[in-house]
Parts: sequence; structure tokens; C-alpha cells
Amino acid sequence: MTSSSADTARQRLAALRDTMREHAIDAWWLPSSDPHNSEYLPAHWAGRAWLSGFDGSVGTLVVTRDAAGLWVDSRYWVQAEEQLAGSGIALMKLQPGQADAPMRWLAERLDEGATLGFDADVVSLASARRLEAHLAPAGIRLRGDLDLLEAIWPARPALPEAPLYAHPAAYLDESRAERLARVRAAMAEHGADWHPISTLDDIAWLTQLRGADVDFNPVFLAHLLVGHETATLFVAPGKLGDGLAAALAADGIAVADYADWATHLGQLPVDARVLLDPARLTLGSRQALPEGVTLVEAFQPSTLAKGRKSEADLAQVREVMEEDGAALCEFFAWLEAALERGETVSELTVDETLTAARARRPGFVSRSFGTIAAYNANGALPHYHATPEAHATIAGDGLLLIDSGGQYHGGTTDITRVVPVGTITDAHREDYTRVLKGTIALSRAHFPRGIPSPQLDAIARAPLWASGRDYGHGTGHGVGYFLNVHEGPQVIAWYAPPAPHTAMQPGMITSIEPGVYRPGRWGIRIENLAANRPAGESEFGDFLRFETLTLCPIDTRPIDVALLDPAEADWLDAYHAEVRARLAPKLEGDALAWLEARTAPLERG
Repeated sequence: MTSSSADTARQRLAALRDTMREHAIDAWWLPSSDPHNSEYLPAHWAGRAWLSGFDGSVGTLVVTRDAAGLWVDSRYWVQAEEQLAGSGIALMKLQPGQADAPMRWLAERLDEGATLGFDADVVSLASARRLEAHLAPAGIRLRGDLDLLEAIWPARPALPEAPLYAHPAAYLDESRAERLARVRAAMAEHGADWHPISTLDDIAWLTQLRGADVDFNPVFLAHLLVGHETATLFVAPGKLGDGLAAALAADGIAVADYADWATHLGQLPVDARVLLDPARLTLGSRQALPEGVTLVEAFQPSTLAKGRKSEADLAQVREVMEEDGAALCEFFAWLEAALERGETVSELTVDETLTAARARRPGFVSRSFGTIAAYNANGALPHYHATPEAHATIAGDGLLLIDSGGQYHGGTTDITRVVPVGTITDAHREDYTRVLKGTIALSRAHFPRGIPSPQLDAIARAPLWASGRDYGHGTGHGVGYFLNVHEGPQVIAWYAPPAPHTAMQPGMITSIEPGVYRPGRWGIRIENLAANRPAGESEFGDFLRFETLTLCPIDTRPIDVALLDPAEADWLDAYHAEVRARLAPKLEGDALAWLEARTAPLERG
């Protein structure tokens, strides 16, 4: 953090504390969230980043009268340390499985009778309950009726105004009415009359609409209230054209003002039974409901339905993977040639050129997240992003990690590859091969249908653990269908609590992305997307396997072939044969030659 940005952070922190004193608040809780429990936020709700100067995608900021801490996981420790320096905010290193650490810190620090404030509209009901469980026994009061940022953020960005559009019908295999019917069937099973939904990707999936209110994710700010016979979409006026409004009306979806959400919830019948998911609805929305309603708490049914892609969806995704893979081949052919010619290539150039290659493919809409092009030491930061002010030139010797993805009408992609530059070492090769072994191990796995996804994590880590290596992030996350690049309900991470909704089901698309990170030296991650497919039935039950969807060569130059067993080498050769067969018809010239060279069978000793 520069001295000027550190000064700014201290000034904003002081302004927050002054406002806290005015309202008799002893501590303030500021998560990375919005009224939709989103991971990626419109600028209006990026208060944690504005206040602290740390701009990573996750983190919890807690401010008391005399201390402040920002809790982030290991993906962000180096970044947060740099961006918080001199701010008066301490970096608090969050360990896996310790999400409640800032709550325990508050319970130990605050005196009995103290008040913790937060904005109930950006804190989930489940999180508020955990706060209550940790702090109430210590005599600490919770107050969620204020948004203190309004008082100290004079140039706070307005809510986004991007218009909505329909997901093209050619990429859909069911109607809005059919999707709503699925939700209503789940409501009936729970005996519920109403179901409020605030998560943006669920709303986009149900309404078959898309938007541009959140960078890289084709979603829009909205709430949705589903009843037995009616449904109401709450969206800002002017975002929905007459044609879309008429199409929604034809499917029984009325439209109301985004600002009227809480008022409408308050007008539900007092004897209503309301189905809600405490992890996906805010405390503010819960408080808007009449006191007399009966809460039926369950996992949000649309989230599981959205996560299970249909056969038609998967067919579209396979086509997208061919287009995305062809773009990647064109890019990597260019990259290698440019480096061989001695041209100046930076991390920023990588992003620009790769995005341009994707933009030439049919159906491309945007990147699915900010490209991570990270050379040598920058690769050790899992969520590194180059900027015009701070980036590396690709020169000399080392490893270049590129994690990128695209949004297409027919699917969402996310892929990581590592490229050797110049001369690499035996240490590079061993790390790279151990990571590859982890990718292959999980890619080849068969597992019982319904197994909690966190339990699969050890399969990918075992080849790394065997040599004393590990990594601090999860191995896999769900991926949307022209939706968020991160979606649930499945997550492959040993520290994620296993629950019924994390069960692996057919049609789910999940990333497989083990890694190794050497701070100050290099980082390696190899990532493919894979779909859950039937793997047969036996007297022990139904089994699933992974179908690798991503189509792009895995660079064989950094591999220590002696560390691969024959089955692993066979998997890699078979994968490359499929990549070559499916991408070659879409390529020509230098890109085709690059594909053929990079998919050649391994030279085995």
C-alpha cells in the first residue's frame, strides 16, 4: 500500500469510528457481501474494499473503537499484507475450517454490554445466527438496522443500470414455466405457500434472463417471490424492456420495483408458510416478513436444479469447449512464437491477446473472471491480477501460470495452464508433475452417486501429500451454464462441511484444480472442468465418474515422466488424443501445428 492509500484508509477508518460513536456502536462487522449474498459485488456494495484498500473478492473486516482486523484465507495473505500496510488494519490469517474466527475474536475483545453493528441487508440469516451464538453468551448486543457507509462514503457508486436480455432460446431445453413448476413442486413438498429468492444466478436461471450488473457474471440485481400461482420479479425500473415484460407476464411472472422488495415481503399473509434458505437470504429480508409467518427452512431448491445440467445443456457446453479450446490453441501458438522472436510480452499482453482470441469465437459474450496471468513469483499468489502499475514482463527463465475463462451463450469456461519459459529446473518439474498427478487422480475417479463432494478432495491431494506438498485452496467448485463461474451446491474442499446439498449428482460441472505455490518463486495449478456422468450400477449402488470437458493441451515439457506411472501416462495420452481430434477441424496454420506438437504422445523411458 502506498503512503497516500494508507492515509486514505486511515482517514476512512477514523470516519467510521466517529460514526460508530454517534450511534453508540462499539464494533462494526463488514463482510464481502450484498443483499443477494453474492461473491462478486457491484461497486455500490464493495464497502469492505473501499474502506480497507484490500480489493480481493473475499474477506471480513471488523472494526472496534481501538482495533481493526481483516480476515482472509491463504489465497490472499500476501496481497492483503501489501494492501493493508500502514492502514491501521491488521491482517488476520484465516485457516481452513475456521470461518467463525472473527466472531470469536469479537467475543474475546468486547466487554459485556457492548454493541456490534452491521447492515442486516448484506448479512445472511445464517451468518447473523452464528454471530448471535458467539456473542450473546458474552452479553454483546447485535444491531443490524444501520448502514454506516452511507454516512461516510460521499461518492458511493449508484446501483448498476445495465438492461436485461433473454438467454437465447437456442440454448435452452425447457421453459420458464417448467422451471417455476419445479420450484413449486419443492414448495409443495415442504408445505410452503411462498418462497423468496435473492441469489442472482438462481433468479437468472429461473427467469431465463441475463444482465451485466456484476463484472464477468451475466446476472442482474433482482429478487424473486414465488407463490403457488403467481411469481413477482423485483427489478429496477427501466432495466426490463416491454418485450421481456410481456414474455414474463405470459409465463405468470409479474414485475415490481426492486426497491419495493421489503415492503412486499411485509404484506404477505400472517398465516403464510414461507420456504427460505438461511444461507441464501439476508437477515434484512427475514426481518421484513410479518412476525406471524411460519418459516420452513430448507436448502434452496433452484440451486440444486440449476447445478444439475441437462443432457442438452452438456451438449452445448461440449461445443463451447471446442470453441474455447480452439481460441486457446491460437493464443498459445502466438505466445510461443512471440517469445521465440524476442518480442516484449507482459502479463497484460497475455490477457489482451487471449481475450481477443476468445472474442473471435462464435457465441462469446465476455470473460468469466479477470484473467490471472502470473509469471514466476506472481504465480504463487492464487488470485493475482496484473495491473498497468504492477505487472511482470515474460522474459528470462521460469513458469507462466494462466488461469482464464469465457462466458458463452452455451456455457461458462474456466481453465488453468502453466507454460515453461526459457530454462526450467528439476524443482519446477517435480512440482509440476506432482500437481499433474493430482489432476489426473481426481479426473479418473469413480465414486458413489450422492457422496458429499468435500470427501473427494483427498483424491487430488494424495499425490501431493505423499511428497510433503499441499495447497491452501479448495480443489473444485461448481460452474454455471452461462452463469457464475463459481456456483454451488457442490464444492471439493476437505474443510467444507459435508451436507446433503453437497451430494454429487449427475450433470454437475465442477473444476479440478490442485496446485503448489512457492512464495516469492513460482506457482503451479492445472485446471480442467469435468461433468458428473453415470459410471454404472452394482449391488453396492449407483456410481459416477468425471467426464473431462475442457479441451486444451496440458504442456508436457515441464513433466518429469519418471514420476508418472503407466496409467497416468495413458490418461494424458488419451486426453491429448481427444483434444487433437476435436480441435483440429477448427484450426489451421500455426495454431494447428502447435496443437499437433503439444498433443504428441509422451516419450516414455
